[in-house]
Amino acid sequence: MKIRDASFSLRVVRRRDGTAAIIHRRRVDDQGRERLIKIASISPLGYSAGAPLLRSAARGINGYGTKLEPGPFIPLDGDWGARVACYALVVKGLRNTNRMRKAAANLRHADPTEAAWWLGLMTGSGKRRAVRALRILMEAVK
Repeated sequence: MKIRDASFSLRVVRRRDGTAAIIHRRRVDDQGRERLIKIASISPLGYSAGAPLLRSAARGINGYGTKLEPGPFIPLDGDWGARVACYALVVKGLRNTNRMRKAAANLRHADPTEAAWWLGLMTGSGKRRAVRALRILMEAVK
């Protein structure tokens, strides 16, 4: 799959703190052009805790290698992109790596349709409550 055809993309970046990632979604901007719009960043701590999820997503349909390295955008299909976007929004601001690992494992095996539904809730108007609810369901918080 090429990046032009992808619904979502993942970009691995190197920061001062370590390796991190940014998840983007293809949307139409104000001028009617399709663009990759940033959904959320995954911190270096969240990146290391969710590495199995991110590798599975990159491998998804395009057969990208198991080693994620900083560089160009990695195309993701809609199913894996929704899961990774949910993970990025769930772990934003969290510090407990064990809880982040649980959330990543749960999202890795989550139904893609449910992940897309949760992503819609978390990017809508009542997003704080939706993020909190998914954090509880994914065992990211107590």
